[in-house]
Amino acid sequence: MSVEMLQPVIANPSDSLSRDAVERIVREIVLGMATGNKAVAARNEDQAAKLLVNVSARHIHLSDEHVEILFGPGHTLTPMKWLHQDGYFAAEETLMVVGPRKRMLPNVRVLGPTRPDSQVELAYTDAVQLGLDIPVRHSGDISGTPGCVLVGPHGAVNLDEGVIRAARHVHMNISDLDRFGVANGDMMKLRITTDDCSMVFEDGKVRAAEGIKLEVHIDTDEGNACNLSNASKLELLKAENCKCEDH
Repeated sequence: MSVEMLQPVIANPSDSLSRDAVERIVREIVLGMATGNKAVAARNEDQAAKLLVNVSARHIHLSDEHVEILFGPGHTLTPMKWLHQDGYFAAEETLMVVGPRKRMLPNVRVLGPTRPDSQVELAYTDAVQLGLDIPVRHSGDISGTPGCVLVGPHGAVNLDEGVIRAARHVHMNISDLDRFGVANGDMMKLRITTDDCSMVFEDGKVRAAEGIKLEVHIDTDEGNACNLSNASKLELLKAENCKCEDH
């Protein structure tokens, strides 16, 4: 929901709510969209092993160098909301992303911690709005991808490359591999069952490591297409193997 969508409902905020109250409501709505918190978790007696499918909204990863250019010398990212994976967070900082012909997306959330290379992850519809033709890539694989301009409160950065549509993927702990019968780097299928638009997403790459929690990431276009928020069942499948848990 955008600020413009709120305006017809509250034509004159002073009539019912203060400006501060309206701005707080808008921030809460935008935060919910930007931090990808539309998640569906399947019930499981072992809560440490529950299957979580999370919509990852558009966001930006920055290098330390670019943080200082965009937000000022000595600046470090400020955690606003901690994400499901330990140590990762949605930052207070946002940036404007500018594409060809000065098309732009304002207030795109930065995620932390910082990385060696800056990267922008968008859904396909975001890229269309920017006028960009972006490839589907796994995070960090940005060679030969389109670039953009990032605009912050202190400066701007012209990225020669780094704008991608993040390929769907499955975060796993090493201990989850045997449970699902897969190895790191394998591809899995995600079946999402709803009353009206059940579907199967293929080519979800397994990314396993110690200290990682079980979590599937899809983007906003995919989450909307399958009506994820109303899912009744989530399944991860590898070949003939199926690990399924009712929601």
